[in-house]
Amino acid sequence: MFDVGALELLVISVVALIVVGPERLPKLARAAGLWVGRARRAFSSVKEEIDREIKADELKEILRKQSQSRPLDTILEEAVSGRPAAKSSGQPAAQASVSSPGAKSASDAGLDNEPGSGSPTADAPKDRA
Repeated sequence: MFDVGALELLVISVVALIVVGPERLPKLARAAGLWVGRARRAFSSVKEEIDREIKADELKEILRKQSQSRPLDTILEEAVSGRPAAKSSGQPAAQASVSSPGAKSASDAGLDNEPGSGSPTADAPKDRA
């Protein structure tokens, strides 16, 4: 930011010592340090905010390009079928659930809670006081 060398700092400190005096110089130096710290924190927070906005804009642009080149429905088709999906004719692909191998659906696990479904949670008495 500012190019201040050791010689310039020495001249500034001698002038401050002569002008302010030795009694008030430590208080002045402390106050100046506090103000410099506040200014640095303010500049860094503004810089971080600008960086976050730039990264968010870059991410939005990447997602926009990705959605134009490979829509989500084709990616899901590839994940389910294990092979590249054919180009769609503008119609949405059939909804497919992506699950890990060995995962059970809600009805397989007995979580559908319909009476008479045979699941332990559906046949359990509701009043257990």
